[in-house]
Amino acid sequence: MSKQYFENNDLLASKEHIITYYYKQFNIELFSDAGVFSVKQVDFGSSLLIKNVVLPENCTKILDVGCGYGPIGITLAKANPKVYVHMIDVNLRAIDLAKRNAEHNQLKNVTVWESDLYEKVEGKYDLIISNPPIRAGKKIVHGIFEGATEHLKPHGELWIVVQKKQGAPSAYEKLATLFPEMEIIAKEKGYWIIKAGFQNQK
Repeated sequence: MSKQYFENNDLLASKEHIITYYYKQFNIELFSDAGVFSVKQVDFGSSLLIKNVVLPENCTKILDVGCGYGPIGITLAKANPKVYVHMIDVNLRAIDLAKRNAEHNQLKNVTVWESDLYEKVEGKYDLIISNPPIRAGKKIVHGIFEGATEHLKPHGELWIVVQKKQGAPSAYEKLATLFPEMEIIAKEKGYWIIKAGFQNQK
């Protein structure tokens, strides 16, 4: 039975942790557990993405793809209470944790559900954000990129974080074949924050 965080393992024993994450004036408590990504702390890449992302003008809807237990989506929802944040993952334990974390942090603007990539996603978003599961392979990662083109509004943006050693340059090249607007927002400790979108398209 697989123990990868991007797959399900119903037989994996629970070993719960509570993480406190500080963002701006907020203290956010997050429950995590065995079988999900970055169990004991919010990973550096996700934190770097959270701290660099700038919501598009008049942003009303965000989609967090591969949300895990929810550090990215929960934080953005907490900081932007008038924005609706949708969160998806294929890992059912992660989904349960993300739902629990939304409730624990008293968020009314979060909806979490299971979806294999965009299979159960409807509508379009102002912002799609992801710390993609690189270990799941290029097919999954590129699926996140490709699906974003169909689920972004005309002026929407995709923001991702990828380590250079895990393929950030190739991720940038792939995104450049899909999006007319590309920008590397930050590089820190080997991590790249990449923004892609259609900003100048009419």
